[in-house]
Amino acid sequence: MSERNWRAGAATLKRLRRSRGWSLAFTARALIETARRLGQPLDANTASVQRSVARWEHESHPTLPGDRYQLLLGHLYARGRDGDVSLSAGSDFSELLDALACLGESERRIGELRALLVRSVTDNGEGLLALLGPAGRFGPTALSDPSSLDPSGLTALRTAVADVNGQVGSVPFVRLQLLLAPTVEACRRLLAAALPEALEREVRAIAAQAYALAGRFAFETRDDEAARGLYAAATDAAGGAGEPWRRAVVHMSHALVTLYSTQGLAPARALINAAVRDAQAGESAYVRARAHAIQAEIAARAGSERHARAALALASYDLASDCRDDPAPTSFSLAHLEGFEGVTALYVGDATEAHDYFARSTRALTAPRERVQRAIVETDQALALIRLGEPRASVELLHDCIDAAAATSGRVAAIRLSRARRALRPWRREDFGADLDDHLIEAMS
Repeated sequence: MSERNWRAGAATLKRLRRSRGWSLAFTARALIETARRLGQPLDANTASVQRSVARWEHESHPTLPGDRYQLLLGHLYARGRDGDVSLSAGSDFSELLDALACLGESERRIGELRALLVRSVTDNGEGLLALLGPAGRFGPTALSDPSSLDPSGLTALRTAVADVNGQVGSVPFVRLQLLLAPTVEACRRLLAAALPEALEREVRAIAAQAYALAGRFAFETRDDEAARGLYAAATDAAGGAGEPWRRAVVHMSHALVTLYSTQGLAPARALINAAVRDAQAGESAYVRARAHAIQAEIAARAGSERHARAALALASYDLASDCRDDPAPTSFSLAHLEGFEGVTALYVGDATEAHDYFARSTRALTAPRERVQRAIVETDQALALIRLGEPRASVELLHDCIDAAAATSGRVAAIRLSRARRALRPWRREDFGADLDDHLIEAMS
């Protein structure tokens, strides 16, 4: 970490404090009071805490606040000057996280701090205000008079969806559902009004993502009827956004949840075929690659090796194309593709080949947002190990998958775990099999 970054972090902390009119002593008292309110009183007096605050803001040799103080600062700056909670981009809380990063805090720790504050917000029922942020407080005005919706309001809606999406893997799906619900309702009200064409297309693009994400959350929390309705709304919204790749994204998400919630492959196949058509008409190579990869998995599950291999070849070709100006740059990657290649090998190929694909994929899926995907890939890798006659090694992987599934209460990961556990029945009386059952019962109860 460079000296320039340290100084930038210290300057940000000082600016945040002064922008609220807080002296060093006032900030120290606020931290002490926050600790008391959280049931974690500080064993330090005001003068001692004040000296700590001054060290964090030192112009030439600042220090990084410790974990406990980071949490207290998070609670202080999560609430804006107007008293409302805001965790969105551009909020004081977001700037605090940037300052901590400049002072040397790890990305993992910053992600954990953000997740802790989001959980606290959800517990207190302040999800909408937290994620829409100051720019998004267009609420009653824009919803009753859509003509007052300006670019800052659109940015706030877009940011609200992105913030919730970014918490997948760190926060249970039921909480994410609560956090997203007000944004979904805001999109519905805006689209029910008469909007100018350009503005309507923007709102439709945001709504398509919000509805599809809400559909996935509904599926993960075992509400299939609600999921179907939300995906229908997402498909309609995406269709009016003027960019075919957006509807392809909706179809892909819908295809995957349909694959796990509906008997037979035909409904999922119809959805992924529609996704491929839209993706081919769109401008995103990453979206095309993902659509072909899912098409390969469904073909492999049906036992059609030739079609599965052909779809994988197309996905690989898409990833190799020039993606510098892709409108959906984070939607797919080589690590994701290797997971699909592993699934294909698992169903219509060689278990050793499948295991190697899965292993490479999990090594690359390290971001917090990829935790759920990593758990899914690891359960498939465990299945490959069982087929290779290595049940003990399989169980070692599944213990990590159980923890990930329990943390998010994800349905897909739980389904994959159940399938792997059934494959382990011949070893259910072994010590490692019993340990796995105990872990499952403890984690999922």
